[in-house]
Amino acid sequence: MQYNKKIILEDGSEYSGYGFGADRDCVCEIVFNTSMTGYQEILSDPSYTNQAVVLTYPLIGNYGMAEEDYETCFPTIGGLIVREYNDEPSNFRSIASLSDVMKKYGIPGIYGIDTRKVTRSVRELGSRKVLITGIDTELEDGLSILRETELPHDAVSRVSSKEIWCYSSSEQQDDLPERFHVVAVDCGIKYNILRSLKKRGCGITVVPWDTSADEIASLQPDGIFLSNGPGDPMDVLPVIETVRRLKGRYPIFGICLGHQIIALAYGANTYKLKFGHRGGNHPVKQLETGRLEITSQNHSYAVDADSLKNTNLCVTHINLLDNTVEGLKCEKDRIFSVQYHPESAPGPQDSAYLFDRFIKLMEEEQSHVKTN
Repeated sequence: MQYNKKIILEDGSEYSGYGFGADRDCVCEIVFNTSMTGYQEILSDPSYTNQAVVLTYPLIGNYGMAEEDYETCFPTIGGLIVREYNDEPSNFRSIASLSDVMKKYGIPGIYGIDTRKVTRSVRELGSRKVLITGIDTELEDGLSILRETELPHDAVSRVSSKEIWCYSSSEQQDDLPERFHVVAVDCGIKYNILRSLKKRGCGITVVPWDTSADEIASLQPDGIFLSNGPGDPMDVLPVIETVRRLKGRYPIFGICLGHQIIALAYGANTYKLKFGHRGGNHPVKQLETGRLEITSQNHSYAVDADSLKNTNLCVTHINLLDNTVEGLKCEKDRIFSVQYHPESAPGPQDSAYLFDRFIKLMEEEQSHVKTN
C-alpha cells in the first residue's frame, strides 16, 4: 500500500515522496551513488551502515533480489532514496522484491524524489544528516531531531564478524586447489572479496576487526587481507595497531577502509571528503604504467597525500577526478592497498589484477621460505 513519506536535511530543505521498505523514521548520513546497476549489492554492502543512499540511476527495483547477489547476510544500510521504484520485478533469478527485503531488515526507503536536485545539494553542501520520516512531521520538529541525534561511531564493531570462521565457496567447481592461507580482517567485508580470493586458490579464515596481531600470527597465514568497512578509520584504532605490528612479517593487501588503515599504520593521516566517492565509474590512473582503470568506489575518507612524506609508503594510483590518493605500496614490507573495490560488485572488472598481485606476493614469500 502506498503511503506518503519525506526527507528533511540539516540545511532546512525537505522533499516529499512515497515510502517503500520499512515504514519507520531514521536519521542517517546522506550520500549518493552513481552506479547504473547493482542496487542489491549496494543495499547489502556493510560500508553503507548508517547512510541513506541517493541512487542517481532513476529506475530501481526492476530486477528484484537474487539469492546469489548479496554482499552480506544482514544489510545495515540506513535507507534508500530513489526517483522511481518498481515493486513488480521481472527476472528469473528474483526471489523477492527490493521492498520486501528492506522490510525484513528494517530499512526505510522513499521514492518519487527529485534525486538530481538532492544529489546536487549533496555535491554543493556536502554529506550531512538526513531524517527519513512521515509526511506529517513538521520541518522544525525534524530539524530538532537532526540537531539532537548523533551518528554512531561503532559501525565497524556492529558489522564485523563476532567470531573466527572459515569461508567455503558455493562455487567450488570454479575454485583452484587451496595453495595459500589468507587471514581476512573483517571490518565489514563483502562476499565478493572472499569469492575473488577463493577462486585464486586461497583458503580464508575471517577474523573479527579487533583480533590481535598475536592471534592472527597464531593462525599461520601466508598473507593478510584488510577489508572495506564503514565510517572513520580513526574509529578502529585496534586494527591500526595490529597492522603496525604485522607489517613486514606477511604480505598484506588492503582495500577501501583497509587502505586507510595501512596509511595510518605507517604514520600518515586521513581526512573526510566533502561528499565522498560512490559509484562504478571513477577513473583511476596507475602511475607506474600510465594505465587508466574505471573503478567501483564507496568511501567518505581519503589519505592525505602530503602526510605520506617520511613514511615508507609510495603512491601507486591517483583519482583523475580530484587527484586523491587511490593506491599505496611499500615494496620492502610486501604491502599494498587501493582505495577502490577491485572485487567489483557492482562495477567494472578493470582492477581484478590486484588479487593476482596479492597471490604473487604470497608465492614469492613461499619460495623465499623454501630456499631458506
